[in-house]
Amino acid sequence: MERAVISFVVNRIGDQLMEEAIFLKEVRPRIERLHRDLKAINCFLEAADAKQEEDPRVRNWVSDIRDVAYDAEDVVDMFILKAEALRRKIFVKRIFQKPVYLHNLGKKIDEIQTNLHDISRRREILGIKNIGVGTSTSSQMLQNLRRTTPRAEKHVIVGLNEEANKLVEQLTTGDPRRRVVSIVGMGGIGKTTLAKKVYNHSRVMDHFQSCRVWVYVSEDCRPRNIFQQILNQLLHNPKQIEKLQENELEDLLHEHLEEKRFLVVLDDIWKSDDWKCLARVFPEESNGSRLLLTTRNKDVALQADARSVPHDMQLLSEEEGWKLFCRTAIPDNVTDGCPPELKEFGEKMVKKCAGLPLAIVVLGGLLSSKKQLPTMWEEVFNKLRVHFAARNGVDAILSLSYIDLPHNLKSCFLYLGLFPEDQVISKRTLLLLWMAEGFVPQQDEQRLEDTAEDYLNELINRNLVQAVAVSVNERVTECRIHDLVRDLCIKKAKEQNFVEIQKDIVSLPSITSSFPFTKSRRLVPIVDIMGYYHGDCVNFPTSLDELRSLQTLDICISKGTPTMIEKMKNLRHLFLSYDREDDKPLRIDNLRNLQTLSGIWFSDWQQNDTSDLTSLRKLRIKMDDAIVVEFSNSIAKLENLRSLYLKASHFSGVPSFDMSSLLHLSKLHMERSIGQLHEFPPNLTQLTLEDTELDYDPMVILEKLPKLLTLRLRMWSYRGWEMQVSADGFPQLKILQLSDLYGPTKLLIIEKGGMTNLTQLQIFRSVLDIYGLGELSHLKRIDVIDISPHSHRWISSLPCSSEWQDIRRYLKLLFSNFIFDYSSIKDYSKQRVLKKRALEHGSSLTLRFFHCSFS
Repeated sequence: MERAVISFVVNRIGDQLMEEAIFLKEVRPRIERLHRDLKAINCFLEAADAKQEEDPRVRNWVSDIRDVAYDAEDVVDMFILKAEALRRKIFVKRIFQKPVYLHNLGKKIDEIQTNLHDISRRREILGIKNIGVGTSTSSQMLQNLRRTTPRAEKHVIVGLNEEANKLVEQLTTGDPRRRVVSIVGMGGIGKTTLAKKVYNHSRVMDHFQSCRVWVYVSEDCRPRNIFQQILNQLLHNPKQIEKLQENELEDLLHEHLEEKRFLVVLDDIWKSDDWKCLARVFPEESNGSRLLLTTRNKDVALQADARSVPHDMQLLSEEEGWKLFCRTAIPDNVTDGCPPELKEFGEKMVKKCAGLPLAIVVLGGLLSSKKQLPTMWEEVFNKLRVHFAARNGVDAILSLSYIDLPHNLKSCFLYLGLFPEDQVISKRTLLLLWMAEGFVPQQDEQRLEDTAEDYLNELINRNLVQAVAVSVNERVTECRIHDLVRDLCIKKAKEQNFVEIQKDIVSLPSITSSFPFTKSRRLVPIVDIMGYYHGDCVNFPTSLDELRSLQTLDICISKGTPTMIEKMKNLRHLFLSYDREDDKPLRIDNLRNLQTLSGIWFSDWQQNDTSDLTSLRKLRIKMDDAIVVEFSNSIAKLENLRSLYLKASHFSGVPSFDMSSLLHLSKLHMERSIGQLHEFPPNLTQLTLEDTELDYDPMVILEKLPKLLTLRLRMWSYRGWEMQVSADGFPQLKILQLSDLYGPTKLLIIEKGGMTNLTQLQIFRSVLDIYGLGELSHLKRIDVIDISPHSHRWISSLPCSSEWQDIRRYLKLLFSNFIFDYSSIKDYSKQRVLKKRALEHGSSLTLRFFHCSFS
């Protein structure tokens, strides 16, 4: 990890030397020497990294290097500060007296150099050598990370079919009273995996059609957060619950669940008291409702429902453990076998896992990153023996997996310990944080975002991180880590003084008192302010002004914007609130490194010379309709823009504007009236139009976008009656969503040869008839939400329509959350007929109905 820190400092010093070349010429040579010495010592860290686990002297040596690197970073900050002062011609003697300043700066550099020389001398005594170029170093590993899609969890489930079937029986049959079914077992034994298998079982989905919810509880149980998680999955508009108090959330949730047959999974509940706090919101109805708990504490299970016998998880048998290991250790394994030359070492390592699934999959993930050679597996086995001598079971395997990570991945991995236990983590947020911390180095011409995503995929493929959600193009969008893995993150992070984690900080005043911002980065305070809804954040920490190197700033406050933002010229990602009240103009034109800007009004935008914001990649901006043309002129200069969210504040007809010059724009969301728009950026992959009130068929223009993968037409985006897709239209489109079109739109016609790659169709309160679906051979899923009694003609005819003859054998009706709301179905026989017809066919097409009336 220290190598990542020093690499970041070295690169930063180099960048600043180039940028500030004409300033402070007297001190420049000394900083250059410091830069060279740090760069040289960095070459020895990979060898030291492998030895520090066994030798405390090496561990101390590495820690000293980290401290020197942070000292050097402080000097760089001083260097930048002085350069900026000279540039602005601030020569106030009491602030800066050049000879005195240079003397003090030189003295600090000399102290760092002395420490570096001592570190170099101790390196020779410890026998730490430069591994050198040409060997299989972690640097090369980073260059050659697998550009693969993370493996799906379902492919590594072993030995759970019989257990799953028993639990499915308990959930779907028997006592109609509300019952609690519990899965009990030690950490890492597979409780969550089994629960997921049961949760997604077809019988369970069919039985709990109207209400199925999954939430993570964790050791740090916060009932308010749990209630919010549940309501977020149940309500169409979850934003309404953000400001509710805990007792109000309880009442709302209890009311929403009443008279429904529900299944709620409470994953990873630790204490009986936590269960008691949560249990009171779940109605005691005699309609077959169930709760499914996973816990390490059998007392929790017995207190939750004394009538129900907890399901005790068992360790895997040797045969099951070997099968699981082969599936994870050998990529694309389809035979559950292992090359004979690897079997001896493989079996020895699996035996040490003692049947614990988490240990087996993490070990398999480690070996999957190695070449399938006996020498490589023997090397891992020998290291494993050393770790088992000092630790027990899964701790030894997790520790070895951490040590085996390339240096930059170690920093990224430890950073995951900052997130609360069992939290689902947004990939976008995580990658931004990694980049802002300097954990992701620039590699040739590859974008930092792509490198960071490669890092995440590698951690997933090593089974240290779990993929939770995946997009249509099979890229991970959300992830989480097992709590035992998180324990390792926190332990290693504390050992290396990487972070300090403060619990129970819920308001800004307590944050600012707990974490005074300092220029030193020996202890980096990173605070995520979550769930802060009550009251306004008026006073922003003035010490933020000292963080000149800050790269990511997320300020969701309603009163005022810190004026020091304009001084943060290293800022890359800035997130603001549209609702902030601020009389002062926001200055951003000095932020030339800015890549993400979210929550800005055009009134602020036009106060700046944005022509220098050439690094901007993502922009979310809101404006009045009258100034759309002005914005069009300014945005044309942002040649590197990748993502644009554009929202106007009022309905009115406005002139068209041209964005065709934005050749790198791949994601566009436009909200509110845009009148005419004749040309879209040619390389769009995702497009959302909402409230745009287009008066011409949008398909005529949009179907010509050669790379478009996802198209969402939402509320009042089109005012016409008919939309038509011509042959060869939308050659790459995979997802089409027609949502709340209201108005007169009644018909969608897809000519043969159009939308040939469409896999998902989502119809939300829109369109009466669709012609041409039978030609869409790649279509795998249709979601229908809240259609009226008169808009189901094409649905009811699907299974029997002649145009479906070629794909009838694939048709399946999958029941999922809110598939049918029985209270709205007056003729239940129609639902049964539709289900029967659909189930006569195979399994590749999924039809899902949400809140539909078939009366």
